[in-house]
Amino acid sequence: MPLQPLPLPAAEVLLDPSFLTPAEAAALLAELTASVAWQQTPIKLFGKDIMQPRLTAWYGDPEATYTYSGLRLEPLPWLPTLQQLRMRIEAATGTRFNSVLLNLYRSGQDSMGYHADNEPELGPAPAIASLTLGATRTFRLKPRPGVPAQALSLPLTAGSLLLMRGPTQQNWLHALPKTARPVGPRLNLTFRLVMGG
Repeated sequence: MPLQPLPLPAAEVLLDPSFLTPAEAAALLAELTASVAWQQTPIKLFGKDIMQPRLTAWYGDPEATYTYSGLRLEPLPWLPTLQQLRMRIEAATGTRFNSVLLNLYRSGQDSMGYHADNEPELGPAPAIASLTLGATRTFRLKPRPGVPAQALSLPLTAGSLLLMRGPTQQNWLHALPKTARPVGPRLNLTFRLVMGG
């Protein structure tokens, strides 16, 4: 099923809920959970260092250095599985990517607050392709002040591919909030193009 646009004003967000089969998604979750060089690093929030409430890893082309929240990330060399996923997602989206940020949410207490992927090295209208593996979690989008739109809650299932591009990062914030219900691990891969890379 090709990517289908979501009805969000001042944004370009597309979704394929079944980009991977359940069997593909389960096999990738097991492989990447075991093989990726996970780390938990502190980030600066309101001037304080706090541990990120998730595990992360950054892979990409050698020049794809990325900075966010006071962290400077030097890419690890592509794993063969990540390279294959990159090529498959590039074909599905018609977009080139040179890096991927992996986030492992170990339980419902791991989360990501509202933010935009608007770092300068991503350019003014970045394309971010987000692949979900593991447990279904609710992805939230809310408009920035002045954008006449309603917030959206989107349950992202294993194997789903979400593409945000165009003016989305300028006009919307997104988050993965905590949940009190028992939930298994979720692994999210966000492919991006770091400019100059």
